[in-house]
Amino acid sequence: MELFELAETLEAGRVLLWSDPVSGLRAVAVIDDLRLGPAAGGTRTGRYLDLAAMMREAAGLARAMSHKCALAGLAAGGCKIVVLDRGEAWDRPAAFRRLGRHVAELGGLIHTAGDLGTGPEDLAAMRTGAPFVHADETRLAERVADGVAVCMEACAERRDRGLYGLAVAVQGCGAIGAAVARRLAASGARLSVSDLRPERAAAVARDTGAEVVAPERILEAAVDVVAPCARGGVIDEAVAGRLRAWAVVGAANNILASPSAAVCLHARAILHVPDAIASAGAVIEGIGKEVMGLVDTGPLIARLGVTAGEVLDEAAAEDLPESLVAARKARDRLASC
Repeated sequence: MELFELAETLEAGRVLLWSDPVSGLRAVAVIDDLRLGPAAGGTRTGRYLDLAAMMREAAGLARAMSHKCALAGLAAGGCKIVVLDRGEAWDRPAAFRRLGRHVAELGGLIHTAGDLGTGPEDLAAMRTGAPFVHADETRLAERVADGVAVCMEACAERRDRGLYGLAVAVQGCGAIGAAVARRLAASGARLSVSDLRPERAAAVARDTGAEVVAPERILEAAVDVVAPCARGGVIDEAVAGRLRAWAVVGAANNILASPSAAVCLHARAILHVPDAIASAGAVIEGIGKEVMGLVDTGPLIARLGVTAGEVLDEAAAEDLPESLVAARKARDRLASC
C-alpha cells in the first residue's frame, strides 16, 4: 500500500513504473494532467536514494509542466520521466531503447525530450522505438533561450531598461545555459557564467565574451539578473536573502526551493519570472509543431514575454509573489477545460 499512499500524497494523476531486468532499466513516469491534451515533459536521469525520491521529483516536475503548458497556451498537459542512473549495473543504450518502446506503447499520450542527465545518445536510443521523443537538442535549447530572453526583457522594461548592457549571471553552461548565454550576448547583455565543469564555462566565455565565475559565487554576483539554467531548487530562502540582483529569470525547472524563497524575493522587491513561463520555449516548439500543427512557433514564444509582464504587473498590484500569480493563472486555464 505504500506506493499507493505515496502517489496520493503527491497528488499524481498517473504513475507508471518501468523495469526491465535485461537492460537494467528502472524508470518512473508521472502524468499530471491531460485536460488540455497529451502530456509533455522531459526525461531526466540521475542517482536517487530510493523509488520515493524518484516519484517525488517526477511528480513535482510534472505539475510544473502542466502549469507551463497552460501558461504557454498549448494543447497539452504535463508529465515527467525520471530514469535511475545505475552506474555499472545497467546497459544504458539498451535501457533507453526499451524506454522508447514503453513511450511508444502509450500511443502519443506522452511527448518527451531531454532533461538533466539525459544526453543526445540517450535520446537517439529512445527515438529508435518512439516517434514521440524530440531529440533535436540544439533547436529546443535555442527556443528555450528565446523564451528566457523575452521574459528577461519584460523585467528590464519595468526598470526602463532593455537587454543591451544588462548584467546577467548565467548558472549552468550545458546545452540550454549555453544557448541562453549566446542569445543574451547577441542582444548586448554583459555576462558572467559558471558551470561545475570548467571547460563548458570556458567554452561559453570564448563564444560570448563572458566572465567566468566560480560556481559557488555565481548566484550572488553583483549583476542585474541571475539566470539559473541547470538544476532546480537552487534558490532557497537563504540564497534569496543574499541575492544582489534585482531579477531572477532562468531556464532551470523549479528554480525556487520552497514557497518561502518566493516570499523572500517578493519582500526584497526582486522581480521573478517563474520558470513555468521563462523556460517554456522547448515545449512550445515540440508540442506546437508535433501536436498543434503550427508551422511557426515564434508568436507563442514571443507571447511568453507578454505573459511574464502580466504576471509581474499583477503581482505588484496585488502585493503577491509572482509564483503565486502564475500558478493561479495556470489553474484558471486548466479549470476552464
